[in-house]
Amino acid sequence: MPRDTLTADRIVRAAIELLDDEGLDGLNMRSLAQRLGSAATAVYWHIKNKDDLVRLASDAVWDEVELPGLDTGDWRSAAAAHATGVYAMLTRHPWLVQAFGSHLLYGPGQARHNDFSLAVYEKAGFAPADADRAAAAALALVLGSTLGPAAQVSLNRRLSRSGEGAEQLMADAMASATETARRFPHLRKRLDTTAATEYAGAPDRSFEFGLRTLLDGFEARLAAGGT
Repeated sequence: MPRDTLTADRIVRAAIELLDDEGLDGLNMRSLAQRLGSAATAVYWHIKNKDDLVRLASDAVWDEVELPGLDTGDWRSAAAAHATGVYAMLTRHPWLVQAFGSHLLYGPGQARHNDFSLAVYEKAGFAPADADRAAAAALALVLGSTLGPAAQVSLNRRLSRSGEGAEQLMADAMASATETARRFPHLRKRLDTTAATEYAGAPDRSFEFGLRTLLDGFEARLAAGGT
């Protein structure tokens, strides 16, 4: 493909598709170039290296999250809608959760959402420093809630590539985990009242429960006059 048919935007979009399919470990310039129908050297005309590509891809997916209307609604509805939107985006792109721990991620897409979060909690009544802490706590809840599903996607991909019988490996690991859990009273009680195969999963709607509880805490702190 001639050089002028490639653009940085096309490359980033193809990288997002590749990351969704193969994860961080599956992203390399050669595979990306094949997906684009180009030569790997042509990609480097537009993107410096893999780290820069991950940064650009990560910033681009933030544009998928719609910013709620803060001027016409209350702060809590805006905070809940924003956190839910970010949670859905990270669930669609589990590689981004892992990238937070291995890459320097920044850009206008992410900054726009950081700015919005500060605006939400300043509107709620928090002083600037506590608005920053509230925004960080909300993001930590979202990231923590998506870490498990992201890890599961990565694990399933790795096991499927191993060629050693992924289903059997998973079943053996689950059996061992269940046997270990039965040594502890609260885990044993849970296993006795739920299917053993559900042991490794979080309870249904745990993200919604955590978000509601966090926002309840923010409201209680504001009502008590604490900032």
